Amino acid sequence: MFGFGKKKQREAETDQERFEHVETLVPETAPAPGASPDSTGARGAPQERSQPSEDTASASEDWADDDDTADPYDLLPGQGRLGDAIARAAARREEEAAQKRRLFSSLKSGLARTRAVLNADIGDLVSGRTEIDDDLLEELEMLLLAADVGVPATRRIIDDLAYRVKRREALEPDAFLAALRRELAALLASSDSPVKQAAPGRPQVILMVGVNGAGKTTTIGKLARQLTDEGNSVMLAAGDTFRAAAVEQLQEWGARNRVPVVAQHTGADPASVIYDALQAATSRATDVLIADTAGRLHTKSNLMEELKKIARVIKKIDPDAPHEVMLVVDASAGQNALQQAIQFNEALPLTGITVTKLDGTAKGGIIFAIGERLNVPFRFVGVGEKVEDLRHFEPETFLDALLSP
Repeated sequence: MFGFGKKKQREAETDQERFEHVETLVPETAPAPGASPDSTGARGAPQERSQPSEDTASASEDWADDDDTADPYDLLPGQGRLGDAIARAAARREEEAAQKRRLFSSLKSGLARTRAVLNADIGDLVSGRTEIDDDLLEELEMLLLAADVGVPATRRIIDDLAYRVKRREALEPDAFLAALRRELAALLASSDSPVKQAAPGRPQVILMVGVNGAGKTTTIGKLARQLTDEGNSVMLAAGDTFRAAAVEQLQEWGARNRVPVVAQHTGADPASVIYDALQAATSRATDVLIADTAGRLHTKSNLMEELKKIARVIKKIDPDAPHEVMLVVDASAGQNALQQAIQFNEALPLTGITVTKLDGTAKGGIIFAIGERLNVPFRFVGVGEKVEDLRHFEPETFLDALLSP
């Protein structure tokens, strides 16, 4: 879905496709539809089947159980390898479902503070009402503002809901809540946008930007770990050459994740560091290069110009790079995070946003404020300290965790 790394680029083969492939290997040995048993031999009586070729006989031996009397096409678990494959696929699906339930639970827990402002109070707002009125809309407006959804996004939501109420489309509490959810989802619609892919044989370059303290370097470390776990080769570029110990911090993440880090001395030109890193990543056929940059205030025009220089320099190696310009913002910054996003996007057009520290604030509504102002996809949300707490942003799952009881 998100397109980070080669694993995300490859289309997964479904279980059904696997089984269809298996069936094409041995169709001749099974009775044709409508054929009598005499024409092909009774099931379990291979001596009456047509003589298989060497290749078909070899394939049949591969599928057969140790028991010569077992039929390799039996579909029950333990009765033929195809049956075992179906059982394993079912077990995988169950494990994936259990994993999704665990991740949803952790996301819901991480959003607890924002949920306390939005979900609980909205539930109280409509509870026991038989009809929606202007007073309820006014109270909802205050709740959205308290969660840092922002004035423009809140105004848009309230105006649309008021219109629906006037048309008598959302007078009942359930219909009203469903309409509210649709309005919030519309603000996040851009998050389905795919990540730009690198040309074959070239690394996918992710340029990480943001202000000091937003969690940029930690996000890089977590993302590198997730990508390597998915089977990608990853390299890091220590483009933050100004902050004390920034290079050492990134090197520590590199050592922890067993990925190489390209770095130079303190005060080196960041564009030069990232250029060297992209050369190295290209020569080694690395899948993903993640480039750190110095944290900078969005109001400092000279530092924003430096980001433009980095982008220009790496285009000398790959005209399509960077493939992702990822802004990292701290959710607890509230409306200031929105201003950061606006300023960074003006300096170097953003292609993705990661929102960190959602577990420590009630201002998670800032996601909707940014979504309303900028047409930039959210890629990840951070809801804790663990590597798995950096979560791919999925709008519907996010809304479920935020608004479900």
